[in-house]
Amino acid sequence: MTTVELERKAVEIRMGIIDLVHASQVGHVGGALSSCDILTALYYQIMDVNSCDRTNPERDRFVLSKGHCVEGYYCILADKGFIEKEELASFCQFGTRLIAHPDRRVPGMEINTGALGHGLSAACGMAKAAKMLRRKSRVFVMMGDGEQGEGSIWEAAMFASNYCLDNLYGILDRNRLQISGPTEEVMRLEPLKEKWTAFGFHVEEIDGNDMEQIIDVFARLAEIQGKPKLILANTIKGKGVSFMEDQTKWHHGGLDDHLYQVARNELLEELRGLENG
Repeated sequence: MTTVELERKAVEIRMGIIDLVHASQVGHVGGALSSCDILTALYYQIMDVNSCDRTNPERDRFVLSKGHCVEGYYCILADKGFIEKEELASFCQFGTRLIAHPDRRVPGMEINTGALGHGLSAACGMAKAAKMLRRKSRVFVMMGDGEQGEGSIWEAAMFASNYCLDNLYGILDRNRLQISGPTEEVMRLEPLKEKWTAFGFHVEEIDGNDMEQIIDVFARLAEIQGKPKLILANTIKGKGVSFMEDQTKWHHGGLDDHLYQVARNELLEELRGLENG
């Protein structure tokens, strides 16, 4: 796909996120929107995954460590044919398998996540196993910045560096907001780039809502050997919906009919602009 096609797809996925949150009246909408561009790039351009061959041992793996932001993940799995699109209507409804966090009952999901700080450890295990079995598989793990306060993150970082897991790609969604407020007020994280570098990672910092930068950074990181990689992706919480952008209150919540229509109209306008551009 071209960069513009990926940008259009990301807007379509954002519209799907808004649809899910409106229909269910629940959802971690802000973080789902901020991470949407990277998730789109991974599934439509970067990763080697196929709904028709989802048990292939050589496949790439994706772990959503910030598991509460699952809405965009579900929308992509449906669009890619892992699940039926009709099933999206069951999001967070009684008896559904599309619960509020990733669950391995859903085809295409590698591991259950939700307890913050655990995803990187699991991804390290997958990456180490691939090395031991001499497989070409790469492992991509998306973390939130709020979960950087978990000690297990840094234990896993030491493991990844110690075992030179250059098939491991960490992605840090740096939207600077968590449920209880700005990250730098809740638990100061900076200097993040220097911390991850000190733990032995090759770190690249980008605008995580710029598709061209996203594609370029993955191409550069593919050439890095002998150490794990981390993308420090500066993003906007609630990206794409003006009244949600950079607002802590939209970490989690539902949408009434009016706000839903406002959000959808804004995304439709962006989509038309990309199609006409």
